[in-house]
Amino acid sequence: RSVQIKSSGINAEYGEVRLFKNAREREKYDNMADLFALIQTLQCLEKAYIKDAVSARDYTDSCAKLLAQINAAFNLVKSSTYRDIPTFMREYYLDCPAALQRIEEGKPITVQDNQGNISKSVADVISLYITLCDKLQMDMRAKDELYTDLKCLADVLDRMSSLPPDFEGKMKVYFWVKELDKLSAAETLSDDQVRQMVFDLESSREAFVRTLG
Repeated sequence: RSVQIKSSGINAEYGEVRLFKNAREREKYDNMADLFALIQTLQCLEKAYIKDAVSARDYTDSCAKLLAQINAAFNLVKSSTYRDIPTFMREYYLDCPAALQRIEEGKPITVQDNQGNISKSVADVISLYITLCDKLQMDMRAKDELYTDLKCLADVLDRMSSLPPDFEGKMKVYFWVKELDKLSAAETLSDDQVRQMVFDLESSREAFVRTLG
């Protein structure tokens, strides 16, 4: 493929310019593009919330999910050139100050604990819900692929004094911890169990978000 360019009466033919030479380089640029797009999306969400164009509940859920996705995307991009997200943003003239502030704080602006401080636990909970559902949807169903994240989710929920002791979302997570406890490391969940676990985790996450007000 080539491009014909006519300038000042001179015809010139140029070959297609490629950013990558192989599949590995192509994946690198794809990952960078994903990170760039996610940061822009977060900026738009922050502005929408400021303009009261999105509810606090929807904002909290979407923001926590975007922050988890941005962290995952940056892990694929991180290098000696891009040591942190602000460096990446400066390199590509990505002017998204609201998104940057949210990334640096690591949690939605609406999330507070009982003392009125921003709570990292809430962002961690939503991130773990998303991670577990993503793993199950990618057919990762062995105990050793799920147990650590699931147990971590149960522990974080248990530490949150703002949740009632009988919070339904917590009960569903505890149930699946006990189910995985019955398996050996290499054993896997059945199709029916995977389907039910995804349903329980998603409904649990929605119940958790509702508690945020």
